[in-house]
Amino acid sequence: MGGAVSAGEDNDELIDNLKEAQYIRTELVEQAFRAIDRADYYLEEFKDNAYKDLAWKHGNIHLSAPCIYSEVMEALDLQPGLSFLNLGSGTGYLSSMVGLILGPFGVNHGVELHSDVIEYAKQKLDFFIKTSDSFDKFEFCEPSFVIGNCLEISPDCTQYDRVYCGAGVQKEHEDYMKNLLKVGGILVMPLEEKLTKITRTGPSAWETKKILAVSFAPLIQPNHADSGKSRLVHLPPVAVRSLQDLARIAIRGTIKKIIHQEALSKAGNGLKNPPRFKRRRVRRRRMETIVFLDKEVFASRISSPSDDNNNNSEDTEDDRPEEEDTKPSELKPDPPVNFLREKVLSLPLPDPLKYYLLYYREK
Repeated sequence: MGGAVSAGEDNDELIDNLKEAQYIRTELVEQAFRAIDRADYYLEEFKDNAYKDLAWKHGNIHLSAPCIYSEVMEALDLQPGLSFLNLGSGTGYLSSMVGLILGPFGVNHGVELHSDVIEYAKQKLDFFIKTSDSFDKFEFCEPSFVIGNCLEISPDCTQYDRVYCGAGVQKEHEDYMKNLLKVGGILVMPLEEKLTKITRTGPSAWETKKILAVSFAPLIQPNHADSGKSRLVHLPPVAVRSLQDLARIAIRGTIKKIIHQEALSKAGNGLKNPPRFKRRRVRRRRMETIVFLDKEVFASRISSPSDDNNNNSEDTEDDRPEEEDTKPSELKPDPPVNFLREKVLSLPLPDPLKYYLLYYREK
């Protein structure tokens, strides 16, 4: 499923379109989507399709459409410090966005059937940590991935605050999925061709909400033909962070506070904020949306608030060139400055300690 929003030219424009179509509705989810470029999870030869609202599959590698991930992230109602289990974790794109919200004291586990996809996910995770400037804007809950069939999770595993399954769940496995949840937890999964949100309100009490009509490949059933018995999947233990890790988190947090205080102090001294550079976007008064649901095509028209104004004023605004486009000195904005990195590198510390505080990042 996909194609519910217009294609973007880059990751930010894709997120703008998802917001305009009300798939992204909260600030936390928006920040997570903007922090991780969807194109980074594509193979190089397919990146031209990264900002389209379409699913992508190549061999065992699979990404759902952006509108689906948006609905999933919103439905999970993520908060810092929660535990999350991703069944069919795939490329790790969703798990990494979730990790930005969970923060350093959350739990972020994934189960994936294919070993080559796990290797792919680990490479993409390493690339994000080591090269992305947006990484330093968050305290990250790094995902851990294990190989196995998510229908064979060991019965003595811990329960989670949030669970997502990225494959179609057969009705006979619904209770199995529910039992992975803590009381008060939320499960999001495709169930009977509907993206479904299930909240565990008590030991044997549940609230169910159908979110969206979807079409997912079904869960692959365990194959016991070789050994005749199941191969239990043991999830990573919920370990306490080391003192070294806690020190890094505390030091980085302190430096961020200092940077924030310095910025406030400069603003208080009457210094103006640096000029903001705005990407020119064509304003759309109406957006035609084609949505494919259950092999039928539904067309809908979404009107923007500007429709309430008279057409003359809109046409004038659309046709008027923006100043940013006409001034030669403002053709290209300067790249964003990573203040945290600059501050760490300026500290009177041994280089190995500086690199540790920066997670040995390359940029």
